[in-house]
Amino acid sequence: MRFTKITASIGPKCEDKETLAKMISAGVNMCRLNFSHDTGDVQGKKIDLIRKVSEELHTPVAVMIDLQGPKHRIGNFETEEKYPLKIGQKFTFDSDATPGDGTRVQLPDADVMKSLNVGDRILLNDGKIEMTVDSVSSDKIVATVIRGDEIWSRRGFNLPDTEIDTSVLTDKDKSDLEYAITKNPDWVAISFVQKPEDIAEVRDFITARTSHPIKIIAKIERPNAVARITDIAAAADGIMIARGDLAVEVPFEQVPAISRHIIRECRKMNKPVIMATQMLGTMVNSEFPTRAEITDVANAAYLRADSTMTSEETTIGINPVNVINTMDKILSYSDNDAIANPYDWSRVENIPENDWSRSVASMAYLNRASAIVVFARDTNIAMQISCRKPDIPIIAVCSERVIANQLCLLRGVFPVFDTDLFAKRDAFNSARKFGVNSGKLVIVDDDKISLRTLD
Repeated sequence: MRFTKITASIGPKCEDKETLAKMISAGVNMCRLNFSHDTGDVQGKKIDLIRKVSEELHTPVAVMIDLQGPKHRIGNFETEEKYPLKIGQKFTFDSDATPGDGTRVQLPDADVMKSLNVGDRILLNDGKIEMTVDSVSSDKIVATVIRGDEIWSRRGFNLPDTEIDTSVLTDKDKSDLEYAITKNPDWVAISFVQKPEDIAEVRDFITARTSHPIKIIAKIERPNAVARITDIAAAADGIMIARGDLAVEVPFEQVPAISRHIIRECRKMNKPVIMATQMLGTMVNSEFPTRAEITDVANAAYLRADSTMTSEETTIGINPVNVINTMDKILSYSDNDAIANPYDWSRVENIPENDWSRSVASMAYLNRASAIVVFARDTNIAMQISCRKPDIPIIAVCSERVIANQLCLLRGVFPVFDTDLFAKRDAFNSARKFGVNSGKLVIVDDDKISLRTLD
């Protein structure tokens, strides 16, 4: 069994029924819909298709919508040409909508203008341009060019030193989320989270509109989110390590260490983690990954991340099904290697010895159980056991489809939606569904834990 899950971004190259079915059959556990692209109704049709294919294949699949968030861009210049920059020159950002002329350009976001301080860095074009703020007034920012040689219209920018006093939900996000809620997604990913209050804002927005148990993923992309990871993880239902923007806003050499830190903190908080961005990036145009990418995916498994995620590899890549097959092969081998050569995670976490989920995992390990069977009324029990990272499959029998779908994200959890098995508390036949035909089972049913032998 592959323990580490696969989250696949769905786009133009894989949103037809045939390709989507092949990807799910190849091992996709969760589908990500990027609301930065396409309108809500277009994405809604994709959700309907995912649900239909999942049902036809009798395979639970989670659906995650990924909101664009407050992505900031500069205004336009007089022409579409690239304007030269010199290191040490002054450059002005202001509120004037007049097209830029090479020495200035509009900064359309008033919230950004009032949040910047002298000494803050402005990074443009994915960090290729760096400027430092020299002076701030109500309608103008003057900065000095530190790095970069050309600037042009609508470049995105990052502010690694600045906490922006703005809502995590833009008007577009609110419109997208309003529509998406009608489609009952399993997970909602929030972009550019800065603080735990951002999670509360989105949760309030959702609960005011539906009773459906939608869970929230906080995307970690900014230094202030890394600094507050414990509080953010406590507020959210899961974390995505969004290494793209993160590697722009923090020194790139720190990203691996930050990723390890986040995974450890989330394990303490019983929260799942997705490792994202450029996992198999060269497969956008190639049938084969680089050796470095293979190692990157494998390391996510060794770190006990819950899921790895594809982005452009599956949305616009030449062969999305091959991407999933490749990721499945790497993760399957790495998971088995990790089981054969376990790392003592207890030395890097601060979980009480009397933690009940650790007791379940230890009971399964000491008795050499073939599986842990959980009768899941909700996601909580299976999630807590999964976060102990046992190298034993956790078979979660669910009475509700939404619970089975949401559990698809969790490492080592194999959900089955079967009301009959759930009602009868039939642990044996539940285990057999996943090829577990002999050995001992640790059975968890609410607060009852038992050990039985499967004949």
